[in-house]
Amino acid sequence: MDVSGLISGAGGFIASAFVVAGYTMRTMIPLRIFGILTNVFLIAYSLPHHHYAIMALHLILLPLNIYRLREMLLLVREVKKSVNSDLSMAWLKPFMTERKCRTGEVLFYKHEKAEEMFYIVNGRFRLVESGIELPTGAIVGELGMLSPSNKRTQTLECIEGGLVLSVTYQKVEELYVQNPEFGFYFLRLVSARLFQNVGRLEAQLAESSAQASS
Repeated sequence: MDVSGLISGAGGFIASAFVVAGYTMRTMIPLRIFGILTNVFLIAYSLPHHHYAIMALHLILLPLNIYRLREMLLLVREVKKSVNSDLSMAWLKPFMTERKCRTGEVLFYKHEKAEEMFYIVNGRFRLVESGIELPTGAIVGELGMLSPSNKRTQTLECIEGGLVLSVTYQKVEELYVQNPEFGFYFLRLVSARLFQNVGRLEAQLAESSAQASS
């Protein structure tokens, strides 16, 4: 076997090893990085051996892998930023779908099964049992995902027509499985929001008690 044949055989073996190793990756960011390296290697390998179909395939896959890697890194960065600043969940917007709501429409009822969370874009929405009106930019329904029974704790009603964005718990779980780092910061963020809500309710109860006493 001549030298060129040995090089070709070794290149094919290495290329196969890259592909097999890619299937062993369990999380998305390492998988995308390895996918990019595989694309680069196979492009470099296929060009001198005139495997133009393989080269064309990986020329398409390379920018796709780069785009998806950037998307996931930006997601993790935004979650970290939210944990350390205003606890906003606006970073979920790219994964959400629009829903228009009419005055008097109920988005969910207390004790019903929870399957999605909502981001309020505009309009007025109120948690019926507590009487709390939610501001624009608020996220509601995220705690149902962490509840053992996945049940709603309050009823959410639209009191002035508006627009919300929704995302299913399944989608959030997919993001968690793809990137455990995202899951860690998401849990920290939801926990911080829970304590924030508890503090707000305690302040409202104290204010109500003070008004009743006076």
